[in-house]
Amino acid sequence: PQMTLDAIYDLAHDALIRCGASEEQAVPAAQSIRDAEAEGIRNVGLGYLPIYLGHLQHGKLAGNASPRIISQRGAVLQVDAAHGFCHTAFMHALPDFVALTREMGVGVMSVQRSYSAGVLGWFNRLLAQENLVSLMFANAPRSVTPHGGKGQFFGTNPISFGAPRAEGDPIIVDMATSATAKVNVKQAAKEGRDIPLGWAFDVDGNPTTDPKAGLAGGLAPLGGAKGFGLGLMVDILAAGLTGGNWAYNAPMFADNEGDAPNVGQIIIAIEPSSMGDDNAYEARIETFVEALLARDGVRLPGAKRHNNRETAATEGIAVPQALLDRIAAA
Repeated sequence: PQMTLDAIYDLAHDALIRCGASEEQAVPAAQSIRDAEAEGIRNVGLGYLPIYLGHLQHGKLAGNASPRIISQRGAVLQVDAAHGFCHTAFMHALPDFVALTREMGVGVMSVQRSYSAGVLGWFNRLLAQENLVSLMFANAPRSVTPHGGKGQFFGTNPISFGAPRAEGDPIIVDMATSATAKVNVKQAAKEGRDIPLGWAFDVDGNPTTDPKAGLAGGLAPLGGAKGFGLGLMVDILAAGLTGGNWAYNAPMFADNEGDAPNVGQIIIAIEPSSMGDDNAYEARIETFVEALLARDGVRLPGAKRHNNRETAATEGIAVPQALLDRIAAA
């Protein structure tokens, strides 16, 4: 069926409410699902909704959580998600965070006792709409083999960056620190096809093209030792600073077993005008982008997602009936 973005939001919101989410928790989560679908990222859109629903029903995700700001120390805002959606905790603290960043020139939001953040670029886009440059770091349960080792230790531990523009959509960089997303390996295993060499290792730490062996062993870090360093950095920032579970001992997102994942997120925002003339950043970024796009074949990170948004707004999204049936069953 072809669904409008509003219909996708309504579907997600209704399903979350029926499975135990409060209105406060359901609204931002449903909005993030709608936006993921608009950008063509189904694996964290409606495709992830059944996982949310299962976690709500089994108590792994607190549907009635009330996020709160714990403290502000200098430029740092500490937020407790109370094992509810990261999106809800972020939206609860956003007005204070924006005000803090504008006052101090830079702000840091620490989200503790949190849950999967989904598309990190979602948060950067909201901050870009406030004309703030931002970085985000989020750790996730283990699925990645550390460089030179074997077995799973780090999560896909994504990082993201957002830069507002006076003309056009913001620049959004959103990437895992693993060679590929785990969902891509799962999809290959489901379809019975090989994966590219370099995506994953088997249980003995050997590179493999067998997706089932890769799921048993672990994903490869992005760029070998470089991705290993990035994944380590994300765990220290997102778990070490928030008091959350390290990737290696966090309950898995993929099933309903165990307690709340208790992962963490760190968001850093910068007010461009704090660096000098209010108009300097806007003029300089457009000069930079113009020079970059003058190179043949170059496109800005996030451009495909922006284009998908425009298409989805007018044409809607095709959603497989089998997925709608899974959501209805949940």
